[in-house]
Amino acid sequence: MLTEERQKDLETAIKQIERQYGKGSVMKMDGSTVGHYPAVSAGNLALDIALGIGGLPRGRIIEIYGPEASGKTTLALCAVAEIQK
Repeated sequence: MLTEERQKDLETAIKQIERQYGKGSVMKMDGSTVGHYPAVSAGNLALDIALGIGGLPRGRIIEIYGPEASGKTTLALCAVAEIQK
């Protein structure tokens, strides 16, 4: 649990980020529901569920990064295959 001072600092930081990058750019992982975004499957049911919206958000730029041979290209190709269906 956060102290009142830390909670206030966190809220201030979130407000600054949202002022610069727009509302919804920071999301708390507190169990609240995620807004509705049209999504396309990533080609992997477990990943679709983990992302919280059922896949990759449609119409958004997605950055996939990770170490060499971690499946970045495979993920991208699976997503492309799902989009082309």
